[in-house]
Amino acid sequence: MSETLIEQTMISKLPNIGVNIFSTMSALAQQHKAVNLAQGFPDFSPSAELIQLVHEYMLKGFNQYAPLAGVRSLVEGLAEKTEKLYGAVYNPDTEITITCGATEACYTALTSILHAGDEVIIPEPSFDVYLPAIELSKAKPVFVPLTFPDFSYDWELIRSKITTRTKLIIINSPHNPTGSILTENDVVQLQKIVEEYPNVYVLSDEVYEHIVFDGKKHLSISSNPVLKERAFVIGSFGKTYHVTGWRLGYCLAPAKMMTEFKKVHQYNTFSPVAPMQFAIADFMKKPEQYESLPVFFQNKRDLFLSHIRESRWEVVPASGTYFQMLSYKNISDENDLEFAARITREFGLASIPVSVFYNDKTDHKLLRFCIAKKEETLLKAAEILCRI
Repeated sequence: MSETLIEQTMISKLPNIGVNIFSTMSALAQQHKAVNLAQGFPDFSPSAELIQLVHEYMLKGFNQYAPLAGVRSLVEGLAEKTEKLYGAVYNPDTEITITCGATEACYTALTSILHAGDEVIIPEPSFDVYLPAIELSKAKPVFVPLTFPDFSYDWELIRSKITTRTKLIIINSPHNPTGSILTENDVVQLQKIVEEYPNVYVLSDEVYEHIVFDGKKHLSISSNPVLKERAFVIGSFGKTYHVTGWRLGYCLAPAKMMTEFKKVHQYNTFSPVAPMQFAIADFMKKPEQYESLPVFFQNKRDLFLSHIRESRWEVVPASGTYFQMLSYKNISDENDLEFAARITREFGLASIPVSVFYNDKTDHKLLRFCIAKKEETLLKAAEILCRI
């Protein structure tokens, strides 16, 4: 078949989507041997005990397919943990599924519920995993900006975007990339919308649930009885246990919604890696492992910020996540894509320009830096920032 004929017959289902910014900036960082604070992953090792547990389960022969919903001990442990933390009861048999990362959970949830012509409200800036699933479902994204500069939800604006075709509202808290978190008023306002519009569902991306700073509390959508019955709640073991490469996440949802979720999940990945699931099920019995995360990551954030206090960068307050946003408005008039690339090439520090999280590429002169790094990495990055 000629190349021309292939081009004619191969019509992209995602024509506007290419290599994502995380791959681009990480490749640029590698090329210039830069400190990589772009992609959100730790550069330190997970617990040696957790690694040993995986090894033990492999040696014991737990190396074949896990059940569709996930390893039983992990599913039951997650149900117990969710009830303990949020007072939310999920049936391990019908309302929980372990997924191949939170990305698969988001994709599966969206494609299981959306039909052609449905509308999905996406507050921006927004992580990039939602849009492809919406477009592949032939649904319509409706972008609604968070308020600037505090990045809170504008509920009047969200309400104004609701139509008879609105099927789902996406919530992300703690929020990537801004680090903002839901307030009690946000939960109340979302509940009012769901009560008023019975055809509207919620996807709540809560992968950073345990990484909340300054004594604040993560408000899970699962803790609200009204919202719980209309929501896919997404979480990540990778973020919680510093093992992002294991690709382990989960979804919680009412039984009828989970039935549709599993229909997609079984023909997508069926089940994630079995020995990792068994190991995390055991490790999750030690709540101190996740209870210590707020202080652990806040210390990293505070260390990073303390060493750029005298720089020209302006700090955008973050209440959680792996990330800290900084404004360079006092440094350059360049757009954020150009500026991020230039400081990677010239100064050896990689970050993510925040405009990529907006559909219309809104540029507030902000860069996102990952703080889930070793102390030496953060100090080196801070020293570079002070020279810019």
